Amino acid sequence: MTDAISWYDARAEQLADRYESVPAERIHHWLEDLLPSKTGTVLDVGAGSGRDAAWLASRGHDVVAVEPSANMRSAARQRYDDRPIQWIADSLPGLERTFKSGLSFDVVLLSAVWMHVAPSDRTRAFRKLITLLKPGGLLVITLRHGPAEPERGFHPVSEEEIRKLARDHGAFIERHGSADDHLGRPDIRWTHLAIRLPDDGTGALPLLRHIILNDDKSSTYKLGLLRTLCRIADGAGGVAGSADDDHVAIPMGLVALTWIRLYKPLLVADLPQNPSNRGCERLGFAKTAFRKLWEVSHHDLRVGMPFTGDTGAALHQAIKDAVRTIVQMPVRYMTYPNGTRPILPVRGPVTASRAPAGIRLDGPYLASFGTMRVPAHLWTAIQRFSAWIEPAIIAEWIRVTQRYGAKQGRSLDEARLAAAMTWSDPSRDVRVPRERAERLLATGRLHCVWSGKRLTAGSLDIDHCFPWTVWPCGDLWNLMPAHRKVNQHEKRDRLPADPLLRTAQERILDWWNAAYREHPDHPLAQRFALEASASLPGVVAADADLDSYYSALNLQRLRLKQNQQVPEWSGAPYL
Repeated sequence: MTDAISWYDARAEQLADRYESVPAERIHHWLEDLLPSKTGTVLDVGAGSGRDAAWLASRGHDVVAVEPSANMRSAARQRYDDRPIQWIADSLPGLERTFKSGLSFDVVLLSAVWMHVAPSDRTRAFRKLITLLKPGGLLVITLRHGPAEPERGFHPVSEEEIRKLARDHGAFIERHGSADDHLGRPDIRWTHLAIRLPDDGTGALPLLRHIILNDDKSSTYKLGLLRTLCRIADGAGGVAGSADDDHVAIPMGLVALTWIRLYKPLLVADLPQNPSNRGCERLGFAKTAFRKLWEVSHHDLRVGMPFTGDTGAALHQAIKDAVRTIVQMPVRYMTYPNGTRPILPVRGPVTASRAPAGIRLDGPYLASFGTMRVPAHLWTAIQRFSAWIEPAIIAEWIRVTQRYGAKQGRSLDEARLAAAMTWSDPSRDVRVPRERAERLLATGRLHCVWSGKRLTAGSLDIDHCFPWTVWPCGDLWNLMPAHRKVNQHEKRDRLPADPLLRTAQERILDWWNAAYREHPDHPLAQRFALEASASLPGVVAADADLDSYYSALNLQRLRLKQNQQVPEWSGAPYL
């Protein structure tokens, strides 16, 4: 970077004249409607001739311009000495002086700068830039593609790299595009990206970002607890109850169960979770009982599953050990900024009774370990923004694990870490509903839930009501008989729209009843109820009213539509 700065110092006047030959509004016209409508605070990193900073100031914004080249700063100040621009001599990746200012920004602009940042410095640089943004703020990056003078210190750039960095830091690409070079150079092209830092207006996301990116971490436990909540919100949100107007209650047994499932593949892979940890060593929850679960499939560690004998006893004890560790470590030390008040307090017993002869991972059992009180605004943010929050947690977890490994003299490959941290859902298994459907074929009672057409052995298909590709849920309630043509060629990976779902209500209820609920004491009826109570909002396992499951199905459909923007299928021919 120093050599590049010298190059700019030596050519400051010439370069400034060249940059000023193209108006800022021509270059950044794609960005104008994304800028704050009222006065905002804007940071221009690598401000060069001051052209963009002056344009932003003319729009009424308070502008801080960062430029490492002394001669470029001098030329810019002379040209725009009448503009309210604050100049700082600073540079990426550290931006130390900018951070010392204590300012945060509505917009951070990097126009024709990123190619100067060495690839080894880019994660740190992006982290710094994101940290400087206010909640809901915008990071704007333009990427230069094409040849350049070697002494300018350019490095290859790509849109894919920026997308990954955004995802790893809990941000998203709001707009992107490409353009020819405004100086008319035929071998130069540009990519522009506007990256938004989500904000729900409650303060939950800044708090989560602080814990993920800035909080001290002597172990991975804080990250583990946050990711545990993300997993519960995504796949078992139905177990969340209302503790009071301001908190959601999550059974501690479920928190511990999900924690065990998260950590199990990491410890099997011998990945350190604190600076002195190898395998199960020096981890409070990974005791004898945890080791006895080594051969238990993580797919079986889910709500509704029964366990007996030695495995049941080991799982019961492992959950107790995990609850104790969670309460004593991340819950205790995950506090609000500048205070000691825990963000996620736990109420009730944290050590359940002695292991029964057999256990079933249902609501009453999981709640017997106490409850975690999650602030309602935090829970809502996790539900709505999990698609951005969880990748940020994983990226930080990988970084922290690599740091622990380095202290142990180990080089840990990022791909290996990412593979171990992949949350693996149960396979796309439709055998049970298919077997039930085939039995009903002989009675003539089986129809496509979407079209109403009578099904035959040749036309029968099992459809995921909510597409597996966006929400991998193999619960019985989500698997429905459909005509093969409708499922594979019309609905495909789309949500059923509300009018279609209402039209299909009677057929869905008939299917649920005939396939699973006609005999309430049958194991499949119990499984249906347990799965629905875990993954659908607002139902309980003991509720025998199928209408309540249908209502919860509608709520979950709306949640997927709102939070993940899943496209809808109107099913117009069948309304």
